[in-house]
Amino acid sequence: MSLGASNFRWLPTGEAALGAMLEAIRAARRSVRLETYIFTASPIGVEFLAALVQARERGARVQVLVDAFGSMKLPESFWEPLKRAGGEFRWFNPLTLKRWSYRDHRKLLVCDDAVAFVGGFNIAQEYAGDGVTHGWRDLGLRITGSLVAELAGTFDAFFARAEARHKLLQRLRHAPNTITASDDWKFLLSGPGRLHGTLRRTLADDVAVARDVSIISAYFLPTWRLNRELLRVVKRGGRVRLILAGQSDVKLAQLATRRLYTKFLRAGVELYEYQPQILHAKLFIVDDVVYAGSANLDTRSLRINYELLVRLADPPLAAGAREIFDGDLTHCRRVDAKTWRQSRTFWNRLQEDWAYFVLARVDPYLARRQLRTLR
Repeated sequence: MSLGASNFRWLPTGEAALGAMLEAIRAARRSVRLETYIFTASPIGVEFLAALVQARERGARVQVLVDAFGSMKLPESFWEPLKRAGGEFRWFNPLTLKRWSYRDHRKLLVCDDAVAFVGGFNIAQEYAGDGVTHGWRDLGLRITGSLVAELAGTFDAFFARAEARHKLLQRLRHAPNTITASDDWKFLLSGPGRLHGTLRRTLADDVAVARDVSIISAYFLPTWRLNRELLRVVKRGGRVRLILAGQSDVKLAQLATRRLYTKFLRAGVELYEYQPQILHAKLFIVDDVVYAGSANLDTRSLRINYELLVRLADPPLAAGAREIFDGDLTHCRRVDAKTWRQSRTFWNRLQEDWAYFVLARVDPYLARRQLRTLR
């Protein structure tokens, strides 16, 4: 599928995405840029390291940017083979008490300025599966053509600032938060502060005029406006379908999300929980507009973390996304309003209220406090 001078291909599973990424690294001759939140010393992580070292030995410039919090269990010594070969490795926002909250949650690979990959998958063994029989449920997008240079540019900006530790967050707060080429596509870069609200505003604007919305989100705690716009779609006769986590790696997030179920079900939103494996995918389909990338529809992705999302207005791409969505529906349990209401105990509601308070109120408050200290 193509838009202008660029082409897009869905990578329907984490297994497919990681395999395609390794293939691209092994074919790279000039440059490899890799950015991720989690990188583990797992078999797939070791395979990526070997491919990166080999790319450097072929003469390619290899740059790796990894979030210090997401990969805190990974020792820096893991990267010694790459450094010895002349590759470059940097931690994003090394951990300190004053700025632990703001993280680089983006996932991006750019090879030879010719092919790029975005999605929800980290470089860890749990993502190397089909999401049904084994491994977490995830997906992504392969991009070729003229848009790849734009993605390379946003990596370069983050990589350059990663070493400016005492000024890192101040500079990134004022960095551009959108790269726009046309009405057909956008790369949306979210982050902390009022200047970085383009992602949530763009999505809410699309939903505000939509008739059909289908969302897969591993963690779901939308902004007040997005909440309202989703409910309005149903109120004006449209359809909203949400695939959320039946199994989650973050139990607190799942509890906070379930606090919203009663309101959404009462409004007529169709709720489904993915059953076979832990859900980690992010896919938003709004009529013939589709979003894919690293961002969930929760408070952290929309207001705190640095995220990268691609927005594409293209009927064939949206049709492909709906095929993925409908395939996932076959592995879901629909949440019935009456059954859900009857299943709620006082203890359930207490846990959900507490989780919602922590994630929707306490976490953003602490993040804002840290942001003020950096001004």
